[in-house]
Amino acid sequence: MINIKENEKLNKLNHSCAHLLAHAVKHLYPEAKFWVGPVIEEGFYYDIDLGDKVVTEEDLAKITKEMKKIVKSNKLIKRIELSKEEALELFGDDPYKVDLIENMAADEVITAYRQDDFVDLCRGPHVESTKMLKYFKLLKVSGAYFKGDSKNKVLQRIYGVCFESEEELEAHLEALEDAKQRDHRKLGKDLGIFMFADLVGKGLPMWLPNGFIVRRALVDYITDKEIDLGYQHVMTPSLGNVDLYKTSGHWDHYKEDMFPAMDLDEESYVLRPMNCPHHMMMFKNSMHSYRDLPLRIAEIANDFRYEASGAVCGIERTRAFTQNDSHIFCRPSQIKEEFKGVIELILGVYKDFGFENYQFRLSLRDKNNTEKYFGNDELWEKSETELREVLEELGVNYYEAEGEAAFYGPKLDVQVRSAIGHDVTLSTVQLDYQLPERFELEYVDEDGMRKRPVVIHRAILGSLDRFIAFLLEETKGNLPLWLSPVQVNIIPVKNEYHLEYAKEVESLLKQKKIRVSLDARDEKLGYRMRESQTKKIPYTLVLGDKEKDDHMISYRLHGEQKTTTVSQDDFVRLLKEEITEKKYQK
Repeated sequence: MINIKENEKLNKLNHSCAHLLAHAVKHLYPEAKFWVGPVIEEGFYYDIDLGDKVVTEEDLAKITKEMKKIVKSNKLIKRIELSKEEALELFGDDPYKVDLIENMAADEVITAYRQDDFVDLCRGPHVESTKMLKYFKLLKVSGAYFKGDSKNKVLQRIYGVCFESEEELEAHLEALEDAKQRDHRKLGKDLGIFMFADLVGKGLPMWLPNGFIVRRALVDYITDKEIDLGYQHVMTPSLGNVDLYKTSGHWDHYKEDMFPAMDLDEESYVLRPMNCPHHMMMFKNSMHSYRDLPLRIAEIANDFRYEASGAVCGIERTRAFTQNDSHIFCRPSQIKEEFKGVIELILGVYKDFGFENYQFRLSLRDKNNTEKYFGNDELWEKSETELREVLEELGVNYYEAEGEAAFYGPKLDVQVRSAIGHDVTLSTVQLDYQLPERFELEYVDEDGMRKRPVVIHRAILGSLDRFIAFLLEETKGNLPLWLSPVQVNIIPVKNEYHLEYAKEVESLLKQKKIRVSLDARDEKLGYRMRESQTKKIPYTLVLGDKEKDDHMISYRLHGEQKTTTVSQDDFVRLLKEEITEKKYQK
């Protein structure tokens, strides 16, 4: 899907169409006052105060008709320059425009755009005439607080999009509809994966039985991979003493994103936003030799961050989430090899899930502003060079982002392009010289001297919640067999003749650890088969006379009309192979 905001030509077109929308609204609702109408990735919107009037989805047709009338009249769009005083006089009856103008510098040249009887404050640029705005569509209406502040008035936000041709518009609308069907919030509800309740709290997901199965499968998958690579798994509490985060530095740098402290028994506790301080204390718990390193500590950890209300989005961004987190304690000479191992793990995981559209971003320090980073120049140069060498040796696609490193060390993020066009950070790897210093971590080197280890923070699946959101949207809810909550759905054609055999097959599959359901409801066969497809169950078995008499299984893959008949043994073998090899029928 095209990012309209980043396309110069479409940006101008949609910016102009936002003014066209406001022009039409002003004709239909003369009392309307206008806040802002920016271009966004999907098109544009305008925030409008209509007093006590409310625009509904049904009103969009009326507004569209007026917009088309203005387009047909071919009004020229003219740029005008104003002083601050002139602008205040021109827009004096609109408190929202006055607010914008009063926040501008006294000597700033203010620009506006006029089209016939409508003028709007704007930096531009715009198209030359309204006739160039033929191919648009108003999409939806919603409410939005003035300046995003819940203490302010709710304005009415009207969304739209504009293209140069009917074909481009239709293609974009199809992409929007596809994105709507892929929205993980819709899929999560339809498939019984997760739920939210206001009484529980905003941004606090509750995982339903189907969702728990998916989470458990993911946890088992990544845990087994980590165990094979020598990681040691631990469990630490979901809260900690405020002093822990003062020692780590998070209290000073991250306090605003944490839940408020709880004062109990003359101590102050907070819900943890990350797990690093707990793992530092685990390392510090005993003396380590250089022979013990690298030490790889991993945890499936519950964390909590007070995300702004407007930023909370389904399970993609929540206030309670679970991280696939790990900290590798190593010697400086081991950084390169450990970093390589982490990247190879990431590549292996992405191969299992069939991810192809991703890019590594190597975040480096700003060499012209080195004082804001921890450590010394030699250490930074060495580590950045080694990370770059690892990426080049493995032949991965990456780009460098100077000035984007964390203050404690360079980092690597994996940016994945989702099926609905969003850039998502799934995996992260960070090099840290500071926490070992702040917690005074030590190991005894081969020369008998006590030295500081280096810490590599890494999260392969990142937040499990965000990973599942991405996976639902990527697959449109058609999860691979090994992850599907229900892997096989059995439908007896007629209960009185075929239910006994269906139960026999159900028992067999359960013995083989296959997640199976049996639909023996008194409903028509076609209805039950369609519902099985709606639930996106990978395999649907239809068992009738032939299957019962021959002890065979007839199955249909999700999304297909073809029916295949095989023996019971062959069917079990087929499922086991697909699960073991993490195959995915796209």
